[in-house]
Amino acid sequence: MKPPAALVALPFLLVLPGLALWQGVPRAHLGLVLLLGLAANAATLLLNWSDKRRAGRQQWRVPEATLHLGELLGGWPGALLAQQLLRHKTAKAGYRFLLWGSIVLHQAVALDALLGWQILGAVRAGLGL
Repeated sequence: MKPPAALVALPFLLVLPGLALWQGVPRAHLGLVLLLGLAANAATLLLNWSDKRRAGRQQWRVPEATLHLGELLGGWPGALLAQQLLRHKTAKAGYRFLLWGSIVLHQAVALDALLGWQILGAVRAGLGL
């Protein structure tokens, strides 16, 4: 049995302000960080809802590139929630692959931030930057 997407999204909303604090974002800006995270997720969820609705009406669809952009901008928990609540984009393997690629990328960046940007530093050093 799969866990509800809300269980995936909730830790993200709790970790985002924590990660911001870890990286030295002033406490006064934490509300803005949380608001931006919520906005990205709400927008991605609404885009998925709109696409699902348009599909049912056989109207012009929201391009997958637009959906993936929302995920890359931090709305991946909203996309996971849309998949479970709306049963949207659950059968398209290519779409799911790119969604999970976005999730892995976000997790890697978060891990690197927690490690003091060691991975990024090693990549930059390897490239001579």
